[in-house]
Amino acid sequence: MKKFSFLLILSLLLFTACKKDHVDATNTKTLQSSINDMAASLPTIKQIKFNEALYILKTFGVEADGDVAELKALGQLINGKKVPEILSLADQVAQKNGIEWASTAPPSLGEMNIFGDESAKESDPNDVKANSLSIITRPTGDDGTGAPTALQIIPRLVDNAGNPVAFTGAGLEATLEVFSNGVKLSTAKNLMQDNNFKGFNLKFSSILAAKVPDNKIDITISVKTTAKTFKMSKIGLDVNPSLLKVPAVPKVDSTAVNQDPAVIDPNNPGAATNPTNPNDPTATTTPGTTPVAPKQTVPDPRNTVTGFLNNVSSQNLKAAYNAASNPNWGSYESFSNPNSGFGSVKNVSVKNISTNASNASSASVNATYDVTDKSGKTTSLKVTFGLKNVNGDWKISSYKINP
Repeated sequence: MKKFSFLLILSLLLFTACKKDHVDATNTKTLQSSINDMAASLPTIKQIKFNEALYILKTFGVEADGDVAELKALGQLINGKKVPEILSLADQVAQKNGIEWASTAPPSLGEMNIFGDESAKESDPNDVKANSLSIITRPTGDDGTGAPTALQIIPRLVDNAGNPVAFTGAGLEATLEVFSNGVKLSTAKNLMQDNNFKGFNLKFSSILAAKVPDNKIDITISVKTTAKTFKMSKIGLDVNPSLLKVPAVPKVDSTAVNQDPAVIDPNNPGAATNPTNPNDPTATTTPGTTPVAPKQTVPDPRNTVTGFLNNVSSQNLKAAYNAASNPNWGSYESFSNPNSGFGSVKNVSVKNISTNASNASSASVNATYDVTDKSGKTTSLKVTFGLKNVNGDWKISSYKINP
């Protein structure tokens, strides 16, 4: 009997010794196994907070695209760490990102599983029933001249009637993407715990001026519930151009003497040139060289397509029509027809715009976007715009919807 008891105790000790008390990120399997071991050693409430901490770190603590890449980056971040270290790190990330979460607070984000088990449960607070997403934008701050310094962007989950849906205790991942002329400028994430979510504060000083030539931005917000990801865009939002970020001019050493490379030809040191004063009769030039005319700046054809889609979305159809020279669209009355033309559009959500081909006289631009008509139906489109250069300006000359 004593021998049996000794063997039982020994086996329990060996089983306990096999369980990990720190993260092993050798691969995804060891990562999940070690995290499961660590969670199993915790009381129920502490397990929930531990899972919340892992979710905070995976969502906001690493820079990666897609679940697989995020898990790998998370593993690198927490490899070798124990539960208290992970909770402390999650506190730091939450504070840095302005998320109302603390490891010492009661559970608040629902049942999180970073390994992808997102099936709805009977008490799942993230299984919010909503019809769509709406976006409220408000200029905030004052730069001293009465102009705003930032944009407050607030998403709201709404029902069929457009009324906000009431919910609490959730941990919905909300993502803000900022674009200009089809180019993504930035991405920010936060947690929507209820429908009083404060949203995102986009400071104009965080946006590079060179990336916003028309002083307008487009935004897309997505909110992920257990069953569905809701997405909505707003096009052509004004920014305060005086506050946009401009890179500092590099300091130049005023005592340094710069040698003009055109003064001495390294292949013919005896032939001096004087490009700064071509009318100087004493100047000599290298035989066979002619002055190079400066290149003329050709506008980006994507800007024309972006402006066209922005104007269609805001129903500024006269401006949209003026950006085109497409005989297939006929007259303005045909183009803006509320039943068969662009007058039937309620909203355009641009996902991507890229130049397919371009030369001095013609260009081809591909655009991917969602169109919502005034009946509420949304259609995803992949369109190729043909453009021609008319007196230095790009005009849309063809429009092809791709399969």
